Amino acid sequence: MSDNQHTITDDQRHRAVRIWDYHQMQHQPRPVDVAIGLGSHDLGVATHSAGLYRAGLFPTLVFTGGNSPTTARVFPRGEAVHFREHALGLGVPAEAILLEPNAGNTGQNITLSRQILAAVGITPATVMLICKPYMERRSYATARKLWPGVEFLCASEPLEFDEYLKSIGDEKLVLDMLVGDLQRIIEYPKLGFATEQEVPEGVRDAYESLVRDGFTTRLIAP
Repeated sequence: MSDNQHTITDDQRHRAVRIWDYHQMQHQPRPVDVAIGLGSHDLGVATHSAGLYRAGLFPTLVFTGGNSPTTARVFPRGEAVHFREHALGLGVPAEAILLEPNAGNTGQNITLSRQILAAVGITPATVMLICKPYMERRSYATARKLWPGVEFLCASEPLEFDEYLKSIGDEKLVLDMLVGDLQRIIEYPKLGFATEQEVPEGVRDAYESLVRDGFTTRLIAP
């Protein structure tokens, strides 16, 4: 367990839960043409991807992601490579997995995965984006912007906030990332990186207060 496991206050936790709930799209899983597992520090993405594959929801799974400062130590050979190995160990056949090992951000996750699929003759009409629970809305907004004409469905491990904190073992890191992802939802449409998402006033207030409290390590530079 990390030394940061008990660093947040009850009030900070309450505000974080509000943001956590907003990030999740609440889509119901159903069969799609392909799925894309977005690389990150969270191996639970690969676990959930494998479970959805075994449930028969898609025939092809792309794992995408190189490295970031958060993941280089944990997944030294790259996020997608480690995710693929984990999924293989959970029973996903090698022929069902495509590997995209170079993406360094969410936009590249989408763009390079699309290229990988096109290279093997797959042009999907429906795509499931499998990611961390608090990355659903941002990945959805990014994919809608970069890959028009495709219907996107989001999925993540069905964990409550406290369960997720325990699984990661670092409360400060999780809150920093919740805040950073929300900032990107707010700012990226102005830069042409994502579609606009409505942010309720209560969610924005929770975000601004957590920024004031110092949960800022994942914010993009001004």
